[in-house]
Amino acid sequence: MSRYVMAIDSGRCINCKACIVACQQRNKVPSGHSRNWVRELPDESQKSGVSVQPGACMHCDNPVCVYACPTGATFKGRDGAVEVDKDRCIGCGSCISACPYGARFKNEVTGTADKCDYCREHAQPGQAPACVSVCTTHCRVFGDADDPNSDVAKLLASRKRVYVAAKDCDTKPTLTYLDSTTPTDWPKAVDTPAPLKLVEYASTGVKWTAGAALLGVIGVFFKQLVLPSDREHGHHDDDQHKGGQA
Repeated sequence: MSRYVMAIDSGRCINCKACIVACQQRNKVPSGHSRNWVRELPDESQKSGVSVQPGACMHCDNPVCVYACPTGATFKGRDGAVEVDKDRCIGCGSCISACPYGARFKNEVTGTADKCDYCREHAQPGQAPACVSVCTTHCRVFGDADDPNSDVAKLLASRKRVYVAAKDCDTKPTLTYLDSTTPTDWPKAVDTPAPLKLVEYASTGVKWTAGAALLGVIGVFFKQLVLPSDREHGHHDDDQHKGGQA
């Protein structure tokens, strides 16, 4: 099974934003939204005074958005992509709130959650997404990370890998920045949706109940060790026997 990932060399990005436009056109993204981005960040080490950071969905191996979805519409595919099943999505927005990277939005046309899915609707798995195909400097590279002969696997093996981690949750992002990326602390804190919080509270209650039950079992066990039930009843029977003899 292939495992598709994207690697980005921020140092090669010229901020032309062709990747954004190509993605919007291929995936018919509504006006005012985008599935990917190029962030401009203050950077005194650069002559221009800014550095740029291309990005998109991190296609996490521990995706909070998947856990937040109440219908299972958002899922992690076996080949690495995090996708949205539009037929199952109810547009509740839980996954959008849960994503610490701001990589999701609600599509007003379809009424469902929308995000980068490696252009799955318009390309076969493994085929380069639109953003990769149009990048003139090849700062975005896509392919099978488990194929040692693929361009992306060679880059990952030969370059320093940097992952943008969420502040309070190890989402295990698979989108990889090569050598460096600035800053690495831009994700917001994970916003746990209300349904997940209720599950957490219920889970805590179950744990406490189970713990109390376990303590009760342990108490009975030790009582049996110290005062077995047959011994306890034996004293009572002896007293009755003596009374009968009198």
